[in-house]
Amino acid sequence: MRTEDLLAAIATGLWRWDNASGRVTLDAEAARLLGLPAEPVELTQAAVRSRFHPVDFAEVNGIVQLAVAEETLAEARLRIVDEHGRIQRIVRSRSRPRIVDGDFELVGTLQEVPEPQPGTAAAHTPITGDWRRSREAFLLDAGRALAEARSTAEVLRVAAGLSMPGFVPDELAVFGIEGDRLSAIGHHGHQSDDERPFADITRAADHPAAEVVRTGRALYLPTPHEYRRRYPATWPLAARFRRTSWAFLPLVNAGRTIGAWMAAFAQPVAFTPDERSVLTTVARMLAQALARAGVQEEQQELALGLQRSMMPTVQPDIPGMTVAARYVPTGGGLEVGGDWYDMIPLPSGRIALVIGDVQGHDVRAAGLMGQLRIALRAYASEGHHPDAVLSRASRFLAGINETELRGDGEDQRFATCLYIEVDPATGLLDIARAGHPDPAIRMSDGTMLVRPTAGGLPLGIVPDTDYPTTRLVLEPGETMMVCTDGLIETGGHDLETGWARLRGVLEAEAPGADGEYGESLERLADALVQAVHGPPSHHTTGPLVDRREDDIALLLLRREGAACGIGTGGPLPPQPVRRTVLSVAQTEPERIAEARRQIRDVLHDWADPDQVDSAVLMVSEMVTNVLLHTDGDALLVAEISGERGARRIRVDVSDSSDALPHRRCPGELASSGRGLMLLELLAGAWGVDPRGDGKSTWFELYEEAGEAAGPLSSESEPAA
Repeated sequence: MRTEDLLAAIATGLWRWDNASGRVTLDAEAARLLGLPAEPVELTQAAVRSRFHPVDFAEVNGIVQLAVAEETLAEARLRIVDEHGRIQRIVRSRSRPRIVDGDFELVGTLQEVPEPQPGTAAAHTPITGDWRRSREAFLLDAGRALAEARSTAEVLRVAAGLSMPGFVPDELAVFGIEGDRLSAIGHHGHQSDDERPFADITRAADHPAAEVVRTGRALYLPTPHEYRRRYPATWPLAARFRRTSWAFLPLVNAGRTIGAWMAAFAQPVAFTPDERSVLTTVARMLAQALARAGVQEEQQELALGLQRSMMPTVQPDIPGMTVAARYVPTGGGLEVGGDWYDMIPLPSGRIALVIGDVQGHDVRAAGLMGQLRIALRAYASEGHHPDAVLSRASRFLAGINETELRGDGEDQRFATCLYIEVDPATGLLDIARAGHPDPAIRMSDGTMLVRPTAGGLPLGIVPDTDYPTTRLVLEPGETMMVCTDGLIETGGHDLETGWARLRGVLEAEAPGADGEYGESLERLADALVQAVHGPPSHHTTGPLVDRREDDIALLLLRREGAACGIGTGGPLPPQPVRRTVLSVAQTEPERIAEARRQIRDVLHDWADPDQVDSAVLMVSEMVTNVLLHTDGDALLVAEISGERGARRIRVDVSDSSDALPHRRCPGELASSGRGLMLLELLAGAWGVDPRGDGKSTWFELYEEAGEAAGPLSSESEPAA
């Protein structure tokens, strides 16, 4: 006789539950026991689950998880229900979990068992069988869920969803202590406006929760008669909810009673020793979870208060300009770190924008940040120039490291900083940088460029450090973004890939055909933070393996005007100009690479990639010639104008030398002398213009090849 036939003869069915595929296979007898036609069938987990009583399934799930962890047999009793929820029979399930590629598979038997008679011991045992295993599974799940709760609201939601083995509370309430009174922290199982039974309870009141708090001992009221006899004054308030059994337990943490917990039941509960043990354990875990949540909420409130006091609101009414700012902590530990921003009115009528990052994410970093911010405000308010403000701030931070830490080097901190003096009338920006990321400019046509600026060491490393100043002009319609490295590098990005991610967000916020921007500056700030800290960022990690989470500070400054169609009401120029300026000093030959990168960024949407390569090659040659053949610095200016598809780029490289270049015929192995030859071969037009303080070598390229002008006539050529 086959095994299946033998099992069918004793009314026992076989089933296989594959957790990985979500499919359940039943033989004919198992299908019959579940109230299905008596034939082999394969069903979904949801279809099988609908045949079990919901309370039993929740408890069985815990038993299975425990059996998987212990590699033992999972045994339970289950109520089988029909489509209307009526109980048809009770079956016993015995199954052994088997781990397959990280998921489990249940293979076991189903056998019908007689329904327990009222008044017998079996009638009071949990349907799911073995009390010990059911209790352990429940407490394991409850402990894990309460340990993961991070706020009082989450703890209360977990408590409301607990399904205890064999007896499920229909009503819950948690009471906290405020002075000599008890207040309901949360309740579940009745209407939100039914709060009279939980309000206005004093410690001396004739109320079960008050007695539990006074004595520190649990109270169990198995019948309405017992409740009415012991607490006649409170009974009318409790009777309206039609419960039959109540348990009140003290919430004790670290030897101190912090409140009381009530569990009420619609079905009679005898509160056996085992049931009291489960309730006592849950109350202990609930008290610990509430205490942890309370501490975390106090720390968060402290951090938010500290953050509000250290992060000023930006001034919204700068004439002709709009400002937006954001600060986002890491979310770990104390939610305030070393990043900050500031906006300072200056005696000259200008505005100073400051953004910085003190090393670290702890309390010391936050404290140093506050001191440094105050010092910078003081130096700026005295009217010092940007370079002097940062020099004094560096000396200030170095002094703190020296005096507070006695110069032993332990826990010494440095800070990066970007200080920008803004003239709202002209858009002039004077920038001093101390080891901080460069500012980025989103130009009026939507192109983003990272503007290289001169800089010095981070603050606090060397007391007497010079910080050279870079001057830029924010044109009408342009937006400047300055940020800490958290906005760039969070999510495993480095500087290059981080800037590429932000470029996509900034350039997406371009003006429409009517010149109006699709997003306000505030919404753009939100979009930048969302790109880094929002859910999509977890699917777009950078080239670094680890996600180096960091605080974020962000400042956006937009200059309004005709070019962006904001604030003036006038017509837009038909052809917005894209322009970049870069200086390369004799002592900074490494900035030639930055010049090449700037040209590529300016030409990012140019139609002909070969022309882009030609422009990069010519710029590299022109700037290199200035550094090799003159004693001065090079100034690069690149400007694009015209309609897309028919645009022109003009690139000027100026220097202070009066000596004009000469055309030469370099040999095959010569290492120089090819500059003018490259211009003549690759440029649409080129020339050298003498100036009073030097000369300017320039070239032009045209987006449509048919419009290229070819070599210039002799009047434009430099003298031999």
